[in-house]
Amino acid sequence: MILSFISVIVTFGMVIFLHEGGHFLVCRKLGVRVERFAFGFGPELLGFTSGGTRFSICAIPLGGFVKPAGESIEDHTGHPDEYFSRAPWERLLIVAAGPAMNYVLAFAMFFLVVFFKGIPEGSTQPVIGDLAPNYPAAEAGMLPGDRILKVDSVDVAKWSDLAEYVYVRPGTPVKVTYARSGEVKLVEVTPRLDAASKRGLIGIVQGVEYRKIGFVGSVVEALKECWHWTAYTVTSLAEKIWAREKPDLAGPVGIVQMVSRAAHSGLENLVQLIGLISVAIGFFNILPIPLLDGGHALLYIYEWVSRKKLTTAIVGAANSVGLALLMSLLLFATYNDIMRIRDGRKAAKDAKKAAEAVVTPTPAPAPAK
Repeated sequence: MILSFISVIVTFGMVIFLHEGGHFLVCRKLGVRVERFAFGFGPELLGFTSGGTRFSICAIPLGGFVKPAGESIEDHTGHPDEYFSRAPWERLLIVAAGPAMNYVLAFAMFFLVVFFKGIPEGSTQPVIGDLAPNYPAAEAGMLPGDRILKVDSVDVAKWSDLAEYVYVRPGTPVKVTYARSGEVKLVEVTPRLDAASKRGLIGIVQGVEYRKIGFVGSVVEALKECWHWTAYTVTSLAEKIWAREKPDLAGPVGIVQMVSRAAHSGLENLVQLIGLISVAIGFFNILPIPLLDGGHALLYIYEWVSRKKLTTAIVGAANSVGLALLMSLLLFATYNDIMRIRDGRKAAKDAKKAAEAVVTPTPAPAPAK
């Protein structure tokens, strides 16, 4: 519980602080006065004032904000240190700095994992790395770390020997001989036909080995990771929208769950997840949705190109649309989180009932007299 709490605070703190820190630093660099730098929303819990800026920790830790002087048209007095006194391209730099810092954080997290751990590659050894639940291997009692020795009477020297033998035998019982802690065991499993690959599967995954690639290689790989996860997000959303399917969005509840699980599975997984979350937050903020950085940028580009000053009516209408859209997305993501938790609990209960039925079989009826 304590580890989960600390991990969630560290994850949200890093992602939010660096995002808002990007806005703050560029404001300072351009001479824009910052009135407040806050982590969270709502009533202030802790805070101090330094250099004319109020730094706060607020009660609702679902984000953060930087408030430059004169950031709204209504409050703008024309003083040169105010936000709307700056040229549109300068305001573009300020709003772009937040998502940019998210990508900097993601790059750093990916780099650390790759530099210290290495690149994951599938092991050629016939050793189980992981198992899929409710598949034949798991149901037969096999475990990660088991070394496969034979399938039927065929010796297994490498992982491909095992895979090639099982792939072509969906629905056909296969005897698997394996070693665990020096003890040789034998089980019989029946590969299931996978509809997508048309192969027989017993639900095992090969182990992973890590290959070190040095500093330069780690930099390149971290950049590739940032690009890969951004492109994956774009293509996944586009495919869902095109197919008119419900996007699998995660809200605050889902993110907390993922961080908690990653923290308990190891530091490497937590660092990797922080990178993934930072990419997601950075990408989400560049979307052209009013109230987000991308929405602000769209207004400033319009102002820059048209050479027409933004008005209270234009900004107010855009913010109203953005608020409605963001609240809808938050509610939708939270609904997804709740349904995911419910389905997970139902699956766990069903699995428990199935296990109890196996352990305690129904007694046979008494013979008729």
